[in-house]
Amino acid sequence: MRFTLRQLQVFVAVAQQESVSRAAVSLSLSQSAASTSLTELERQSNCQLFDRAGKRLSLNALGQQVLPQAVALLDQAREIEDLLSGKSGFGSLAVGATLTIGNYLATLLIGAFMQRHPESQVSLHVQNTANIVQQVAHYELDLGLIEGDCQHPEIEMERWVEDELVVFCAPRHPLAARGEATLDELMGEAWILREKGSGTRLTFDQAMRHHPHALNVRLELEHTEAIKRAVESGLGISCISRLALRDAFRRGSLVPLETPGLDLRRQFYFIWHRQKYQTAAMREFLEQCRELTVGVRRSDEIVLPPIA
Repeated sequence: MRFTLRQLQVFVAVAQQESVSRAAVSLSLSQSAASTSLTELERQSNCQLFDRAGKRLSLNALGQQVLPQAVALLDQAREIEDLLSGKSGFGSLAVGATLTIGNYLATLLIGAFMQRHPESQVSLHVQNTANIVQQVAHYELDLGLIEGDCQHPEIEMERWVEDELVVFCAPRHPLAARGEATLDELMGEAWILREKGSGTRLTFDQAMRHHPHALNVRLELEHTEAIKRAVESGLGISCISRLALRDAFRRGSLVPLETPGLDLRRQFYFIWHRQKYQTAAMREFLEQCRELTVGVRRSDEIVLPPIA
């Protein structure tokens, strides 16, 4: 063959980082070694894989065709390396999860996975939906666990389990005694919401889109725990997943408000790149997630696995 696995590794890193210097750092190589490797790959193949604009490199049409094949080949090479060294084949796995899933499901799922396969190396990246989708699309993550829809043309989606948002307030709030609120009453409240770009905010905005008046949004926060604390402090009301609130509802530190006029249901999804080779670790982790939710109607009914 005219290329080496190291050359493909450098090519993939440069494609992801759009910079030889950043790719070199990610691979613990010198910049000159990374640059030489990429130059040799293009010279030996008598082709160019990148368009160059100053120090920035972006994949050209041929490079975009080669990238998924290179990523798949490197994944398969790692599996072979693991098998040759006596491992089970469950190597590295990079999972991205949106905040609700990441904070209340994914950590325990990954813990259970690593108990079954202690030789595996798993990383969890918790970010909002838009960032997870972008990283899966650029092969920076093997799998994504997201809340809400994804329209990216390169992303494969699989339905996982239904989730539902719920409006909630502090126990001393005037609406708490009734336990429900009309749309008109909601419009008069101060709101503490997730930031735009999150799956939670998208679902909430979709549910409210037909109401003619703008909400009084007092705060936008990136973390559900911060939102819960702010509502407990009496700064306003909010709307996040029931999954994130089930312990607070049991304790009585927060109170759900039923809103018959709003459809706050949504779906959790698995996502991966359409052209990505599914490693044994990916397949095993997906199957474990599916097993956890067999017969479960909604995310807040999931019985989480105990971690010893």
